[in-house]
Amino acid sequence: MTQAQRSIIACIGAGRMGRGIAHAFAYAGHAVRLIDIKSRDDAAQRKVFAEAAAEIRSSLESIAEIGGFDLHAVETIVQRVTFHPRSQAKAALQGVSYIFEAVPETLEAKTLALALINQIAGPDSIIASTTSTFLSTQLAGLSGRSRYFLNVHWLNPAFLVPLVEVSPAKATDRTVVERMMNLLTSIGKVPVECAASPGYIVPRIQALAMNEAARLVEEGVATAEDIDKAVLYGFGFRFAVLGLLEFIDWGGGDILYYASRYLSGALKSDRFNAPDIVQRNMTEGRNGLRDGRGFYDYSDKDLRAYRLSRLAEFLRMLQEAGLARPPADV
Repeated sequence: MTQAQRSIIACIGAGRMGRGIAHAFAYAGHAVRLIDIKSRDDAAQRKVFAEAAAEIRSSLESIAEIGGFDLHAVETIVQRVTFHPRSQAKAALQGVSYIFEAVPETLEAKTLALALINQIAGPDSIIASTTSTFLSTQLAGLSGRSRYFLNVHWLNPAFLVPLVEVSPAKATDRTVVERMMNLLTSIGKVPVECAASPGYIVPRIQALAMNEAARLVEEGVATAEDIDKAVLYGFGFRFAVLGLLEFIDWGGGDILYYASRYLSGALKSDRFNAPDIVQRNMTEGRNGLRDGRGFYDYSDKDLRAYRLSRLAEFLRMLQEAGLARPPADV
């Protein structure tokens, strides 16, 4: 990315998310303006900005110290981030192409922040809320410029986790979505698009998994240590290579259906019921790899090469974890 291709990025909100986003964009070479729109006296403002600067520097130094990049580059990167109080917000948003709203997760805070942005931002600035609670369809109207508004949900730590969930509102212009996806990709993120739905993708899936893990402890099934070991070396190991839906296809949708029916009966809870789409796929002969179709279409895929590529990824992970061993007594 050349200097001419880099955009000026603004983060409204100087808390953890704003700092993490500032880190990510500054690392990628962008100028970042971190704007605190909360009214504070001079001493409190200096304290907030000093803490923000220290956290960004510390997170960069931590990544450098574990081999992520040359520690000498930290100073250059942190100099790309400037700090602006509410009184400078209008000037700080001049020439800004992308504005990330990262204020606290309350309707009052979102309403005030989006109203201020609408009042002082340039007419073509793309406005992205980083909310994990509200939907783009709820906030688009508050933005005053729905065509240029969408939700962009980063996962903490924002500077490290690759995935970013992009959720447009109904009125969001498609070119705005595409520009945001391209921007995120350009800094090494992996954006996915999802409809405005509670929990987006990852929080919705992980809430079920985390609650089930807590229930296992509550029921005395296993210790917290053994449950987490099972997640790291079983659940996490599998799904670092195969996506959840890909794994259904790998084993067979019918296997999931019957396993779900067993668990629902044995544990007397409908939370394990398979959704209708699983049974529908069974009826239509879409059980996955062995049928050549499931959630994915494998009709044009070399299945042997596909399986070998996934097994190679599993082997690589075993080797990196120090768990790969040669055959015994050979």
